[in-house]
Order: sequence, then C-alpha cells, then structure tokens
Amino acid sequence: MDYFSNNTEDYNIGNPTTRDMSKRAFGIEKQSFDIIESEIGKHDYTEDQWTIVRRVIHATADFDFARSDRIIFSKDAIDSACLAFSKNSRIVTDVEMVLHGINKKSMSDIGIEGVCMINDPKLKEISKISNKTRSELAMRECARQIDKGIVIIGNAPTALYEVISMIEAKEISPLLVIGIPVGFVSAVESKRDLLNINVPFITNTGRKGGSSAASSIINSLMLMYLSRGGK
Repeated sequence: MDYFSNNTEDYNIGNPTTRDMSKRAFGIEKQSFDIIESEIGKHDYTEDQWTIVRRVIHATADFDFARSDRIIFSKDAIDSACLAFSKNSRIVTDVEMVLHGINKKSMSDIGIEGVCMINDPKLKEISKISNKTRSELAMRECARQIDKGIVIIGNAPTALYEVISMIEAKEISPLLVIGIPVGFVSAVESKRDLLNINVPFITNTGRKGGSSAASSIINSLMLMYLSRGGK
C-alpha cells in the first residue's frame, strides 16, 4: 500500500525530508492522522490546539484526550512555548521516559537541551532521609533551568505540586508548564491546581496522562515552531 501523499499542509507536520523520515514512515503517520480526523469529527479546539491534541491521540491511541480527559490550554501556552524555543530555553522533565520520548532531531534543529535529574544518586539518598519523592526533589534541583524554561511532567503528581509551590513562592517563572501526570493518587488534584497558576500551561482533566502523552505535546510544539520558520 502507498501511504505517502504530497499533501501535508493540513497537518503541520513538515515532510519526509525535514523530518528525516522515509516516505513510507511519514505516509503511515499521515494516514493515522486521517483516521483520527475521521473518527473524532467536529471538536472545539483551535487549529493549533488540535494539532497538538491529535498528536497526543496518535501517540496513545486514546481518543479520551479529546473527550472526557480532554487537554486544556492556557490562552498563551503555544506562543509561550515558541518564545522558549526562540530563547533556546532548557526543557526539564520529571522522568527519563519523557525525556527519551522527545524528538532529538527537533531539539537539535531548534538548539535546545533536555534535563532530567530523577536518577541523580544524591537525590536518591536525600529522598530516603527527607521522606520526599525523588521527582519533587528533582524539580527543586532543576529550579534554575525551569525558570524561563519549559517543564514537562508526565508521571509524578508530586513533581507538579513542587513546581506549583515554587511558582506560587515566586521562586521560578516557567515559560510553559506541561503538566499531565498519570495515576490515582493526586494526579487529578494536581492538574486542577495547575489551572489556577499564573503561568502558561498545558494540562488535561482526569487520571490519564503519562510519558507518551507528555513527550508528544512537546514534539508537536517543536514541529509547529519549525514548520513556521523557527530555528
């Protein structure tokens, strides 16, 4: 089957050359987007928001991200992400799986770096002594990189709570918080609290989230930025 189509303008996903992909792989991705479009139908996201939501659905095969566990954007979230890219700001993640899922070609093309401190041996020992999670300690450890940067939390509600606490204390002011931790304990509540902070954010309702969803959001934002001439 020939999956490739030259018509990519509707998808804001570049082309096989800019993405460093084979035509077949690129075409399969585009066909997946066609399926998502046909199954979702009408929605109330803006064009830019839908570009991101669609990629989350593509990464997770979970249509709830456009429905019951829908993704929520602060009004300036996308513009603020592009500003962070233009400033070569750091990207800080709560866990290695989120960092591993971020497209390294896009990061290189933009000129940004990713940071994750969750496996720092020092933090492991402090966690045992302080009875705090490694993820919240890692957020505190990365405060300097988070300030004026992008922080992505896909797994740990305690990490999101720590970021919110630092923002409320005016210790940091991220250009974007992507907060979609997954789970049963405090995941829903931490995302609700994120809705009330005065910094740009992307989050979702409900228990769902996770590494794939989190990394797909930043991947989509980077592709969007690059497709519009950012570098």
